Amino acid sequence: MRFIIKIFLLIIGLNVSLFAQEEEQEPPSVPPQKSGEFWFSPSAEIALYSKYTFSYGAGFTIAYGKKVSFGLKASFLFDEKKALDVLELHFLLRLYVLKGAANRGPFFQIAGGPAIFFPREHEITLPAKIGMISAGLGFGWRFLFKNIFFIEPQVRGGYPFIVGGSLALGLRF
Repeated sequence: MRFIIKIFLLIIGLNVSLFAQEEEQEPPSVPPQKSGEFWFSPSAEIALYSKYTFSYGAGFTIAYGKKVSFGLKASFLFDEKKALDVLELHFLLRLYVLKGAANRGPFFQIAGGPAIFFPREHEITLPAKIGMISAGLGFGWRFLFKNIFFIEPQVRGGYPFIVGGSLALGLRF
């Protein structure tokens, strides 16, 4: 009986020592995920600041983020009837809608900040004599090309403008 116990203990000891000598494998390396990216885009803008005529102009946006972006946007709009020009300086917060897709596809954007009005009959002065806080909600779609360039059509509504839209061409890095 002692002989059987010794053989049993010897077999268990060999098994334990064999398993203990196996090399520990490292988990596969995962490349570090970028926390976000900078992107910027010049844009063509249109907005309805009066009930009679549209304002046309250009804008420039710079932002940072991945699934959620935050940034700044400046737009200067010229009134079609040559009555009132507007400078919009907005802070923006953008949320991309598609699950798993960062910085592409549909998005919602909240933007707000000062809208400075420059009546055409008066000389443009800084600081402007007329202005107010502007805020709006927009919906757009980012079409990504070669993972660097993008095109973004966007529509928006808010106050003091009624509706607006833009078409942006940009770079992300």
